[in-house]
Amino acid sequence: MKENLNFKKMLQIAAASDLPVLLTGESGTGKELAARELHALSKRNNKAFVAVNCGAISAGIAESLFCGHIKGAFTGASSDRVGFVRAANGGTLFLDEVAELSPDIQKTLLRTLQEKMVMPVGSQKELKVDFRLICATHRNLPYLLEKGFFRQDLYFRLASLTINIPPLRKRSDLQSIAASLWKGDEPLSEHNLRILQNYSWPGNIRQLKNVLERYALFKNHGYSLEFLLKSESEQCGFNLNEPPPPQYKPNLREISKEIERCEGNKVQAAKKLGISRGSLYYRLRKGG
Repeated sequence: MKENLNFKKMLQIAAASDLPVLLTGESGTGKELAARELHALSKRNNKAFVAVNCGAISAGIAESLFCGHIKGAFTGASSDRVGFVRAANGGTLFLDEVAELSPDIQKTLLRTLQEKMVMPVGSQKELKVDFRLICATHRNLPYLLEKGFFRQDLYFRLASLTINIPPLRKRSDLQSIAASLWKGDEPLSEHNLRILQNYSWPGNIRQLKNVLERYALFKNHGYSLEFLLKSESEQCGFNLNEPPPPQYKPNLREISKEIERCEGNKVQAAKKLGISRGSLYYRLRKGG
């Protein structure tokens, strides 16, 4: 048996099956690109690829967005809505930032995966669905399981196959990625490619793309790539030689639940969540 499969090989192998896939990795590593590649390599590639940002979904309308609704189901439902799940029927449903799903929608998604059926809001009739599920998160799901913020039964459904997308600083193909993203009027020099290789890229591929776009704009005005990267580090507070900060950022629901567990002791709650007290107070103020 071969060992140490890289993530690209794992994507190719996973594409041959219909197993749910969980993509993990830091923000900006290209998890949606990986999901689209999985879909393109699969037998479902001639059907829809429906991408959903779970972090942008309001809890009050989540069930309607996922399951659809029938006309008249509630005030404002002036026509039938298919919903994300049926829109992906025959194809692939990609749930980005899946850790942000509310408990109610976690329960709905679990039932949909178990029964392969969906019931639109306002309807009494279940409809059969067939889709391939791919999820992604930069959060530490095992930690969220332990804290009770994510359903264990759903997690094991989603994580039939987990593929970690490595951060850009650990990828051997960084220079080829840069070359593919570069839109300048002439190829990147070997000197510039080495500079890119030696940067830590805390924002990963998303940050690399932004830097290259700025360099294409400014290089004809006398600005070097070194200067732009130095400015990038100073403006964002990054150090070229330091790894990026930890990715775990608890949301307001998680913070409130931990404070409740700690009987109102915010200092203790911050310590258990692994964040500073100032960060905890900031998130409480931001969340109202």
